[in-house]
Amino acid sequence: LSNNGFEVVNLGIRVPSEQLIQAVRELEPDVIGLSGLLVKSAQQMVLTAGDLRDVGIKADLLVGGAALTRSFTHFKIAQAYGGLCTYAKDAMHGLSLVERLTDPEKRPALEAEVADLVERDVAARTNVKAKATVATTSTQRSSAIRTDVEVPAVTDLERHVVELDLDEVWNELNLQMLYGKHLGLRGSVKRLAKQGDEKLAKLEQTMGELKDLARGGAMSARAVWQFFRAETEGNTIRIFGTRSADAAADSARSADRPVAQWEFPRQAGVDGLCLADYVLENDHLAMFVTTAGTGVRDRVEAWKQEGEYLKSHAFASLAIETAEAAAELVHMRLREAWGFPDPAEFTPRDRFSNRYRGCRYSFGYPACPDLSAQQPLFEVLQPESIGVELTEGDMMDPEASVSALVFHHPDAKYFGV
Repeated sequence: LSNNGFEVVNLGIRVPSEQLIQAVRELEPDVIGLSGLLVKSAQQMVLTAGDLRDVGIKADLLVGGAALTRSFTHFKIAQAYGGLCTYAKDAMHGLSLVERLTDPEKRPALEAEVADLVERDVAARTNVKAKATVATTSTQRSSAIRTDVEVPAVTDLERHVVELDLDEVWNELNLQMLYGKHLGLRGSVKRLAKQGDEKLAKLEQTMGELKDLARGGAMSARAVWQFFRAETEGNTIRIFGTRSADAAADSARSADRPVAQWEFPRQAGVDGLCLADYVLENDHLAMFVTTAGTGVRDRVEAWKQEGEYLKSHAFASLAIETAEAAAELVHMRLREAWGFPDPAEFTPRDRFSNRYRGCRYSFGYPACPDLSAQQPLFEVLQPESIGVELTEGDMMDPEASVSALVFHHPDAKYFGV
């Protein structure tokens, strides 16, 4: 946008609605842009759009980033905003949209296109919801989830805080996400690598330089994890144990007192799924937080100020995918601790496809959409010790962090409610 004659005021990351509203009132922009790399960012955009609407702001709203889809934008964010709101799939599409929005001759046609897209996307999402029965308050365990599964033993109930080897973590990097989703490379990374694609080669060179910098201390990968005794009642999961390693002496006294509990939503319809279905009698679940974001933000912002935009964005993307890869590595180690390690022939691609036993679920995603449910996890695991905190909106800071509940049940799968 800046290179094509537009004045851009960058307010930074995790900008609260109050700051955004104040800036809009002072600057009176033609267009407001919101970008999100994480799924949780997409949910925050819905709230921000509603806040803008509530104070009467009607500037055109464009949203984009790896976290979003056009369907979600039109069904959720546009409905919350009320004014013109649409999705920019990449930088060049965003430029085209802004050029048309600010051109009096081209704007009417774009307004009609956006209105048509919003109508179609809302109708499609509404039809999908209508196919399911009206939301139910059932607490009946789904018969699709077996209860005769042998419960594996766990190695210990201690809280583990670990520094992970970056190269071991990077073995689990999802290169399609890194180069495709974050850095805009089109096509299959695996196929492009075989073809000797020049664009991929340049990105790999940049990433190699950034990895060398990371190995030198510019990035670290840390994790905290723990097994907990778990029980279920209806849609509720309770976990038992100690809140921290410091409370070990109190473990006997607290053994029968839950340290956290959640009530999860259940799918509508017959045999609707709920996370509570994956907990068996005398069972355990695991929780973890991983991060690769410590110190990354300052470096990324410094490069941005110096005009090193590719390096800035690539390093931020590497941090996010490193945190995801760390989550993959920790989950793999949890399966080993549970007694069912991945087969020797397993590859990272097999893990990306969730071909292992069990699943991990992060708050903010479809099966457990309430971000505020992160609070009990943080109270128990205390990931502040690895540099991760919750914001007022229950998002993790730094953003290159992953939290999850981990279930061993072989029937566990991802689902929406």
